[in-house]
Amino acid sequence: MASLFHTPIQTLKGVGEKRAPLFGKIGAPTVGALLRLYPRAYEDWSHPFPIAMAPMQVPCPIRATVVSPPRETRIRKGMLLTKTVVSDGAHDMEVTFFNNPYIPNLLREGQEYLFYGKLSGTLTRREMTVPEFAPAESAPAVRPIYKQTEGLSSRIISQAVRQALLLLPDPLEDPLPDPLRQSYGLCHLRFALENIHFPQTMQALETARSRLIFEELLFLQMGLLQLKQRSRRETSSHAIADHREGFYALLPFPLTGAQKRAIDQSLADMTGQASPWPMSRLIQGDVGSGKTAVAAALCYCVARSGKQSALMAPTEILARQHFQSLSALLAPAGISVGLLTGSLPTAKRRAILEQVEDGRIQILVGTHALLGEGVSFSDLALVVTDEQHRFGVAQRSALAGKGNNPHLLVMSATPIPRTLALMIYGDLDVSILDELPPGRQKVDTYAIPSRKRDRAFGFLRRHIEQGYQCYIICPLVEEGQNDLASVEGYAARLREEYFPTVEIGILHGKMRPKEKERVMERFSQGEISILVSTTVVEVGVNVPNAAVILIENAERYGLSQLHQLRGRVGRGTVKSSCILVSDAQNEEALARLRVMCQTNDGFQIAEEDLRLRGPGDFFGTNQHGLPNLKIAGMASNMETLRKAQEAARSILRQDPSLSRPEHRGLRAQIRQLFAQAGENGFN
Repeated sequence: MASLFHTPIQTLKGVGEKRAPLFGKIGAPTVGALLRLYPRAYEDWSHPFPIAMAPMQVPCPIRATVVSPPRETRIRKGMLLTKTVVSDGAHDMEVTFFNNPYIPNLLREGQEYLFYGKLSGTLTRREMTVPEFAPAESAPAVRPIYKQTEGLSSRIISQAVRQALLLLPDPLEDPLPDPLRQSYGLCHLRFALENIHFPQTMQALETARSRLIFEELLFLQMGLLQLKQRSRRETSSHAIADHREGFYALLPFPLTGAQKRAIDQSLADMTGQASPWPMSRLIQGDVGSGKTAVAAALCYCVARSGKQSALMAPTEILARQHFQSLSALLAPAGISVGLLTGSLPTAKRRAILEQVEDGRIQILVGTHALLGEGVSFSDLALVVTDEQHRFGVAQRSALAGKGNNPHLLVMSATPIPRTLALMIYGDLDVSILDELPPGRQKVDTYAIPSRKRDRAFGFLRRHIEQGYQCYIICPLVEEGQNDLASVEGYAARLREEYFPTVEIGILHGKMRPKEKERVMERFSQGEISILVSTTVVEVGVNVPNAAVILIENAERYGLSQLHQLRGRVGRGTVKSSCILVSDAQNEEALARLRVMCQTNDGFQIAEEDLRLRGPGDFFGTNQHGLPNLKIAGMASNMETLRKAQEAARSILRQDPSLSRPEHRGLRAQIRQLFAQAGENGFN
């Protein structure tokens, strides 16, 4: 099957040169990629209803015979309307299509079909508008629905997949060895591919899904374990001396027990007490739990040992913030900190690079600019990446490549239930910061209906008059469907109706990076009083003067995302508030809002998010810098993830390099999965 990943999609009948770019757009530039483009949903056509028994306004199949030839009429603006009447022998139903000139050829009078759609009308006059249909004798039991793009319908994709399945070699080599499949009760790859696309029954679909989820999680776990093995092929040449007491003496505040534990664990790795390998550790903590102080302690010990550290942040403003806090803390100890970003003038950049190369700069803070070819360290011993989910495995590997097997610290402000974190970050050891530093403000959280929005604006106004700042979060950038608030329209309304004399800024994902940086800089400097934004501020700067965040359509966000947004306030000494505006009535949304009002504990919220939304949705689409999974989500099934990790460890114990003939397919699949994330180090 591997060769099909090199077979261009246009070789399939019905695709051709014109449609090939559209298939590329949905992630299927090759025949192999198309076979791995699994349906996003399914329609169950296996139990058709009589017309009188079919539920109203619920998609369902109906078996009926065409009793009148389709008739066409032109209505407004030249739109083509096609209508016909069908019958199940007891009752009739009118079927309507729009702008489809092929219907008279596709629906023949006297022939029986399955129609799938929503039934409407009255008890005596049933109707169905634009249903899917197929001849009754050849209709599928279960119909796949694919991710689509303009010019490429699910039906066209489905036809291409049928062609692709015909190209599977016979016999098809399965990357999972027979003993492994038998041990875990998994079907063969051919059965899985045929039935994930065109299942004969819902049970066959479930069997196929189970197999494909297991294999994907297995490939992920094996790849992560191999990355950990690879980082431990060589012992560390960077034995760091323990200078933590000198660092503690610099601090104007006491560290929490959790921070001290994380420093203990990290220094045990870096001094060689725990193992001879370089440290590879994830520091995971709630918003405001003090991850930066842990990183600063390690950078201090590295500098005192005569070596260098690099800290990479996802945005210029975050990088500048780290630079300022590290400089203020470590300058009194004579430790030099440099800042490297894409916007630096050429002369300043050249000077920074020279000082990094000759070792005068001991800690270099920066953005992706740290990965540039001209960046060369004298003796890089520690790499720190902030906000793990913004950087892939490949990016942190690229930065580590600028040193000789340096220690690695990854920081994440997205709390994940511990069991899940230990499984997902298979290439990293995990330290948890589960305490907040003393003085960190608890943010009061309120859920209100939209009719109370004016009162909420009065609350904001009182804070602004006292010199504080506020965030307002909107779901969409432009005015659009479902009456959702938009950033630009919302800001205009605020200026006109509520805050005519207040400086209001806007921030959204469609702005250029430099524009976003400038707005955030003005907000952090206090020049903007209200920042109307999308979730791009979710992981943002430290603005201690921001005291209120108001989140519109709060039901649209997951719990963890709401918690991240709430973390933008409560960073100063003033009592801060989070206002959730929502008119949601469904129980799941109300449950999320209740949890937000009841607790500020990010790990408790993460556990609740996992329970409410299920692990498949827990991470959303951005898989924390790891390879994108096609079917498993990040943890589509905790029990399956546990079994996959168990199998991965067992196989790698017996064959660490996967060099045995029966593991050849596993090796190829792991290489292919991690190549998407830019990690090309698998042999």
